[in-house]
Amino acid sequence: MKDTKFKVDARRLTYLSVLTAIVFLLQVISLGLRFATFSLTFVFVPVVIGVAMCGIGSGVWLGAVFAAAVFATGDAALFLSFDVFGTVVTVFVKGMLAGLVAGLVYRLFEKKNRYLAVALSALIAPIVNTGVFFLGCLVFFMDDISVFFGLNGEGVVAFIITTIIGINFIIEVIVNLCLTPAVYRLIEIKKGKK
Repeated sequence: MKDTKFKVDARRLTYLSVLTAIVFLLQVISLGLRFATFSLTFVFVPVVIGVAMCGIGSGVWLGAVFAAAVFATGDAALFLSFDVFGTVVTVFVKGMLAGLVAGLVYRLFEKKNRYLAVALSALIAPIVNTGVFFLGCLVFFMDDISVFFGLNGEGVVAFIITTIIGINFIIEVIVNLCLTPAVYRLIEIKKGKK
């Protein structure tokens, strides 16, 4: 019995290790895909796979890896120049919370309809990520964004939504939803249904 548990844990650890590398690699690759201020990120595809194969905790872990990769690639440099503490809090909370909520949504719907669970998790991850980023902007960076982009305090919220978040968010949601069938198929193969 003990050997079986070790094999299961080793398999789960292997999945999580591979997904960790994929999350980091996708963030590095995304540096070449920029719209406005940030690179497009497709890291939530492996996050959804992780929560389905390894559990909710893996979503939190992979979200933290995503956050670390954002710092390692320099994608947070502009906001670090505004407020180091605010940037660290925002980036880690948004990544980890996106993974957590994606995992909770997956678990909530998995037994009823696994395809729906995958689709909703793929949809909710970028929504949470972007929502927390937006809140972080409101709490930590409003004045800095206003000065940096020459807004003189007017229209900062609209600027954040349309210019900083806008196109990136829409593309990330579309890509996640378009990849849902492939993610679902991978999970079905893992679960033993061909």
